[in-house]
Amino acid sequence: MAQTRDYYAVLGVASSATQDEIKKAYRRLAKRYHPDANQNDPKATDRFKEISEAYQVVGDAEKRKQYDDMRRLGGLGFGGGGPGAGARRGPAPGPGAGGARPGTDPGAFRFQDFDIGGLGGLGDLFSSMFGGQRGKSREEQGQTVETTLEVPFRVAALGGRIPVDLEVTEECGTCHGNGAAPGATVKVCPECAGRGVISFGQGGFAVNRPCPMCMGRGQVPSERCPTCNGSGDVRARRKLMVQVPAGVDSGAKIRLKGQGGRGASGGAPGDLLITFQVQPDRFYKRDGLDLIASLPLNIVQATLGSKVRVATLDEKRVTIRIPPGTSAGKRFRIRGQGIARDERRGDLIVEVTIVAPEKLTEEQERLMREFASAADLKF
Repeated sequence: MAQTRDYYAVLGVASSATQDEIKKAYRRLAKRYHPDANQNDPKATDRFKEISEAYQVVGDAEKRKQYDDMRRLGGLGFGGGGPGAGARRGPAPGPGAGGARPGTDPGAFRFQDFDIGGLGGLGDLFSSMFGGQRGKSREEQGQTVETTLEVPFRVAALGGRIPVDLEVTEECGTCHGNGAAPGATVKVCPECAGRGVISFGQGGFAVNRPCPMCMGRGQVPSERCPTCNGSGDVRARRKLMVQVPAGVDSGAKIRLKGQGGRGASGGAPGDLLITFQVQPDRFYKRDGLDLIASLPLNIVQATLGSKVRVATLDEKRVTIRIPPGTSAGKRFRIRGQGIARDERRGDLIVEVTIVAPEKLTEEQERLMREFASAADLKF
């Protein structure tokens, strides 16, 4: 019986080694046998490929678990290489009994070589453990599309709906996703023999990937679709209306299920991940759930006091009293007029700035000087 190549022995580690120990062993050996460092040694290239193949399997926790399961099966008579697998007695089995096929590496292991009681090969079963399926490609969920959406300050604070333009992958309208030109004939893919996947790697432990010729469909057309060049999908622009939650801030994200890229082979579409970027406002600034607004006052209002009306976020008007002698930087808090979120609401904070006139008439200048003299102000 053909034996599975022992990937732990290839890397020089025990089967009980940790993932970190496996990684360290791989890095050490890969550096030693890298083709760039051994340009005059063809055997080093083969050794490097063998090391890389081993690490692709046991260096991945999930594939390693499946590989360990296969090694245990070896001890039950399904192939050598597993711990406790004893030597076979009697003559070596021929090709018809599951032995190594002529012209193959006797140390290589092939899933397709197994047949039990006429029930068919175990190749499909074990290959599917590593990502392969026969006759059709796997359904794959579409790609998650990420985008940044600029949101006006007041929409972010109060909530609302705004449009977003996206570039996504859609099913080709000409070929309806099969990649064939109208009227073209379709035949089994010669590269993958209709499986939709091909195997990579040397030896018996191969990893399956979608076939690049048929793009995982298992069939190829006599003429490719002129719209999508045979890919079955096209890039298209889509406009969506996005509901912006009230109180959202820059950096916040939302995920819209099924609004991303098209799934492959009938798979579900991907998601749309939106990151919000809140635009600045000419009047308000934000501090958590509080809003800060600047209130310009002239010298007379600040000196003698006044009543002023301030616009709130929802465009209502609130009157506040400015006491005499108010200086620049003084703050007034209007409760409950900030940003609302999760049953909480901030306040509106009004900060005073003093605005001096740029030009005065002669009479105004005389009066200001008299005021300064009476107040004993020096300038």
